[in-house]
Amino acid sequence: MNGQGRSAYGQQPLSADDLQRLVRVAEQSVAVAVLRGVADHPDIADHPAALRELRAAFVTLRRHGHLRGCIGTLAAAQPLVLAVADRARAAALDDPRFDPVQPHELDDLEVSVSVLTAPVPLAVDDFHALVAALRPGVDGIVVEAGQHRATFLPSVWEELTEPLQFLDALWHKAGLTPRTWPPGIRISRYAAQYAASDGRERLADG
Repeated sequence: MNGQGRSAYGQQPLSADDLQRLVRVAEQSVAVAVLRGVADHPDIADHPAALRELRAAFVTLRRHGHLRGCIGTLAAAQPLVLAVADRARAAALDDPRFDPVQPHELDDLEVSVSVLTAPVPLAVDDFHALVAALRPGVDGIVVEAGQHRATFLPSVWEELTEPLQFLDALWHKAGLTPRTWPPGIRISRYAAQYAASDGRERLADG
């Protein structure tokens, strides 16, 4: 998609400039959190109207190609620019899988931002139907079954390129046995726009 019109998920895509602005917000938030130990609070009046809308976002940190932190939310509860600043701080300091990012790591960090569309239920009756319905490279997936819940962003397709590989890892993340279909399982999908500090961008095509 070229950024004009709405996606199939009904939300206005962000421009490439908007996405890069969010990356800069995330980079500053990480630096402030790591160097000063405080949260950065952007003034939303300094940003375009599109970045003041309530949107969900994830911020991912990588160092030398390896995951260093990833925090986000599927709920659109904050103005987008504030959500990105908050998730960036949390990715740097509060991801329970990693120690907090240290000052000497900042020069080597790649910061990326994913802006999510609202998840929509995916009407599938079994695991094989889910595999057939997936759109590799496009879909982010949420799986929920009882107390088990996990999501993979669309960017995960860059590493897990096959549907079965993608779903097996997602089931494992949720604490489910791969390729099972527990009673009451719920599947949702969403799209995302993505930009990184190395200049890479993807616009959701919904």
